[in-house]
Amino acid sequence: MNELTGAPGRSTSEVFPLDEKDRAIITELQVDGRMSYADLAPRVGLSQAAVRQRVNRLIGRGVMQVVAVTDPLSLGLSTQAMVGISVSGDVRAVAAAVSECREAEYVLITAGRYDVLAEVLCEDSEALLSLVNDRIRSIDGVASTEVFSILKMEKMTFSWGTG
Repeated sequence: MNELTGAPGRSTSEVFPLDEKDRAIITELQVDGRMSYADLAPRVGLSQAAVRQRVNRLIGRGVMQVVAVTDPLSLGLSTQAMVGISVSGDVRAVAAAVSECREAEYVLITAGRYDVLAEVLCEDSEALLSLVNDRIRSIDGVASTEVFSILKMEKMTFSWGTG
């Protein structure tokens, strides 16, 4: 598990060069992550065994994950926000504590106005208030927070690494 992202595989600081076939595999799986090796192989110009081996290598090295993406609205989570957190003390400890909140989708250590940014999903405004006021602000080292309500998701893409 990556300590910062919670993602399986190796540290994000390691670089694994991708060749044309790896990029083609990733591109196809970004469209349909459930595609069988039998269907994927001819699309990328490899045998089923070679595709299986490459997919397993890409997953094992932490280059990609094949996951289910949910629609928060259909799950009753209607309030989405970014929380900017200024920290006095150990930024990593605060980021780790925020990561423990089930509502936190992304937790990022940043440079700039905020030390930590967290994208959160809550059932409603009251749940967001409780999360920020009662839980995040009570974390040792949190100096201040600023909440940015997300009114509409204009774009969300998962196409990194294929361009």
